[in-house]
Amino acid sequence: MIKIITNFIQRIFLQIFRYRKHIRLGLYGPPNAGKTTLANRISMDWLGEEVGAVSKIPHETREVIVKDKIVIEGKDGKKISFNLVDTPGIATKIDYEDFLKFKMSKKEAKKRAKEATKGVIEAIKWLDNMDAVIVVLDSTLNPYSQVNLTIIGNLAAREIPVLVIGNKIDLKKSKLKNIENAFPQYDVVGVSAEKGHNMEEFYESLFRVVK
Repeated sequence: MIKIITNFIQRIFLQIFRYRKHIRLGLYGPPNAGKTTLANRISMDWLGEEVGAVSKIPHETREVIVKDKIVIEGKDGKKISFNLVDTPGIATKIDYEDFLKFKMSKKEAKKRAKEATKGVIEAIKWLDNMDAVIVVLDSTLNPYSQVNLTIIGNLAAREIPVLVIGNKIDLKKSKLKNIENAFPQYDVVGVSAEKGHNMEEFYESLFRVVK
């Protein structure tokens, strides 16, 4: 009888951890690619609340933001439990003068540039704590940028599981194929985080990446 009960408990234990795995999932990408918009979409879909503010001004997100205990469920009933980590946009150069065209004062622009630089450093440090990463790219732009190659290179060096998202597929200039050609070693999914287009495929793709 004890053996039967023990085997039953073991089966339940294995089922729980087979279908529900808690991980730390990071959102990375260049500024204005739509990371926070995607984070908000995921959080709204599964928690009913947003993660952070979005803006057309680069580096709106300048600190790492963590949304705890999001659980998504696939078509077959499998679940993934994760802390979603929205990181500041990665940039190889941040110049305060770039913010002046958004009608910021010189003082405000310098402050934002300083905070953005600090945010990039923080985001890179967080890579060591990630179990998997979603790389969010703007599908209307050339994917062969120094920033994108730097991000992908860092992830490859750490052997972190990656899902590449081509965001903004609702726009006419969107060319998802360019991203697929640039990073053929990874699964690439096209979405519109703002409009909510193709989010079902995105969620299903997470299960293939997070094994």
